[in-house]
Amino acid sequence: MKLNENYKNIADNYLFSTVAKKIAAYTAAHPEKQVIKLSIGDVTLPLAPAVIRALHDAVDDMAKKETFKGYGPEQGYGFLKESIQGYYARRGVTLESDEIFVSDGAKSDCGNILDIFDRDNVVLVPDPAYPVYVDTNVMAGRKVIYADANEGNGFLPMPDDSVKADIIYICSPNNPTGASYTKEQLEKWVAYAIRNQSVILFDAAYECFVQSGTAARSIFEVEDAKKCAIEISSFSKTAGFTGTRCGYTVVPKSLEFNGMNCNKMWLRRQTTKFNGVPYIVQKGAAAVFTEEGEKQIQSNLDIYRTNAKLISDCMDELGIWYTGGKNSPYIWLKCPNGMDSWAFFDYLLEEAQVAGTPGSGFGKNGEGFFRLTSFNTVEATKEALERFKAAVRKLK
Repeated sequence: MKLNENYKNIADNYLFSTVAKKIAAYTAAHPEKQVIKLSIGDVTLPLAPAVIRALHDAVDDMAKKETFKGYGPEQGYGFLKESIQGYYARRGVTLESDEIFVSDGAKSDCGNILDIFDRDNVVLVPDPAYPVYVDTNVMAGRKVIYADANEGNGFLPMPDDSVKADIIYICSPNNPTGASYTKEQLEKWVAYAIRNQSVILFDAAYECFVQSGTAARSIFEVEDAKKCAIEISSFSKTAGFTGTRCGYTVVPKSLEFNGMNCNKMWLRRQTTKFNGVPYIVQKGAAAVFTEEGEKQIQSNLDIYRTNAKLISDCMDELGIWYTGGKNSPYIWLKCPNGMDSWAFFDYLLEEAQVAGTPGSGFGKNGEGFFRLTSFNTVEATKEALERFKAAVRKLK
C-alpha cells in the first residue's frame, strides 16, 4: 500500500488555519483585548427573510408524505437550475438547464472538476492566487506554472503566447487581490485558450460585487467562451450561504477536447461521486434569485460594499497603494514601510488587535502585500480602521 506522495509537496497547514491559530493564541494570551477580524472572507450578515421562509417551507415539505423528498438529482433540482438560468438571462447570458450543475460550493468544485482532466495537463495559475487552485493540482501530481500578477499590471496578468498551458485558472473579481477583468481583457484570454486548445476554469464566486460597467461578471459574456471555459460560482458571498453550502458550475455542452465531451464527463463524475445538495438548501437557494430575494440580498451586499469603500478611503488617506474595493469585498494593500506580510500581520495584531491575511500566503508575488475583507459590520469596520490608522502612523 502506498500513500499519495504528492502531499509532501504542499504546506502542512492551510493558510487560513494558520491565521486562525495565531488569532486564537493572541486572544488566549490577552483575553481583555478584542480582536477585530478583517481576515477570512466569511460573511457576517444573516440569510435574507425570503431565503429563511423558503427554508422553513422546505422543512415542512419534509414532514409530509406527499411532499417528502429522498434522493434528489445529483446535478440539482430543476426549480433551482431554472432560477440560476433566469439570473444569467437577466445579465444577457443564455444557458441550457443541463449545462448547470448544483454543488455544495465553489471551493469543492474548484478541486473536484479536476477529475475530468488528465494528470499530465500543465496548469496555469496567477501568482498570487487562492491556495486551493495550486494545492488541489499539486495533490494530483500536475505541473503548475504561474502567471505573473504584480503591482505593475494591477494584479491582472494577461496571456503570454510563449507560455503553453492546458488548464487556466481565472478568478474575477479576484481573491485575494480584488482586481477585476474587463470583458475586453477576458476576450484575450478566451482567444488564447482557443488557440492553445486549453480550458479556462473561471471562478465567479464574487461576481455579485461587480458594479462597474466595464468589469465582467461572467466569462460567458465573451463570445466563443463556451468553446473553452467552465464557470464555477456560489451562493456563499452572493447570499450568505457560507454555512448553508450551495454553489453551481456551468459546463457548456459545446466544450469538447479529443472527441470527449466535458459536460457528459462532469455529469458522469457527479452521478458517481456526489449525491447532490439537500432539498432544503436548494429551496432556500432558489429564493435568492426571486425579485424579493434579490432586493433583500442587495441590502446586505450594500453593507459589505460600504465597508469596502471605508477601507479604500482609509488607504487613500494613508497614501497606501491597493487594488480591489470597487467591485470586490477584498482590498489588497501594499504593506507600509516595506514590511513583509507576516511581520505586518503580527504588528497589526499586537499593536491594533486587527487581523488581516498575509499576502505571502497566496504565493510568492503576495509577499509585501496584505488582504483586508469587508465582511464585518460597519461599526466594527470603522473601529478596525481607526486602530489601523493609528498603528500605521506609528510606523512613520
